[in-house]
Amino acid sequence: MDYVNIVITIAIAFIVSVVLTKLEIPVLRARAGQNIRQEGPESHLSKAGTPSMGGIAIIAGAVIASLAALAIWGGSIVETVVVWFVFIGFGLIGFFDDYLKVIKKNNLGLRAYQKFGLQIIISVALAVFMAFYPGGDTHVYIPVADVYVDFGFWYLPFIVFVMLAMTNAVNLTDGLDGLASGVTALVTLFFSVVGVMYGLVSGAYFCAAVCGGCLGFLVFNKNPAKIFMGDTGSLALGGGLAAAAIVMEMELLLLVAGLIYVIEALSVVLQVGYFKLSGGKRIFRMAPIHHHFEKCGFREVQVVIAFWIFTAICCFVGFAIV
Repeated sequence: MDYVNIVITIAIAFIVSVVLTKLEIPVLRARAGQNIRQEGPESHLSKAGTPSMGGIAIIAGAVIASLAALAIWGGSIVETVVVWFVFIGFGLIGFFDDYLKVIKKNNLGLRAYQKFGLQIIISVALAVFMAFYPGGDTHVYIPVADVYVDFGFWYLPFIVFVMLAMTNAVNLTDGLDGLASGVTALVTLFFSVVGVMYGLVSGAYFCAAVCGGCLGFLVFNKNPAKIFMGDTGSLALGGGLAAAAIVMEMELLLLVAGLIYVIEALSVVLQVGYFKLSGGKRIFRMAPIHHHFEKCGFREVQVVIAFWIFTAICCFVGFAIV
């Protein structure tokens, strides 16, 4: 029955996200047109003016659907509210950044120290809560060994690292039409099924709601995109996905199902590091790595579909592990 509930939750979030995205497109088009980097792929220059900040619909769809699931089928109110706090909190950070960049036309947006400072505050709050609230602990599931290990003191910095790494990795992945929304839909579907398998229904329902929200947004975000999610969406998705995995004690499964996020982030780290150490040389034609493939002659749609397929394979590997 829980799997049926998952499907219904996805459907609710999908409908809400589709309706809200359709409604927000004309509003955001008039106020929040996206600026496109001049140094990016030339094919992206035509996207200038496409409305951004569409992640608002994903957040709303996910919260409404997970609230409905909680009300109808039950679950942990505490765990759900904690994940909402992180999900919406990171979304607000992205919203303020988007607001400054696309509405106020301040290309810098939030300063790096402001953005990361706010992310760290929310991440630390989550880590402390998970470690010390009644019923909480500092155990982490090790997938291959199929055991739970107590991280003790190291749990707090570990959780903060997971939050910051995953959030900004998802943010880096959001560079092609439908890429971040499609990949995240697959990863959250994986976690919703795993949550049901282990009886972790609160996390499962939230992940299902995010999956539906991403799929609804993807209707308008697929190539050629009529709207972008902006940092409002990508930071919320990264923060919400990481928080859900942490609540379910499945943090390390993010490395498996969400391997494409890791690859995207590592491509940037390697590119920047090698550029500085080699005096200006590059490993990739452009980072993140999805732009490298574009520079190699692949069409945007081809890259996105390949990354979706790769993520689906990673999710199947995750199922084999658990």
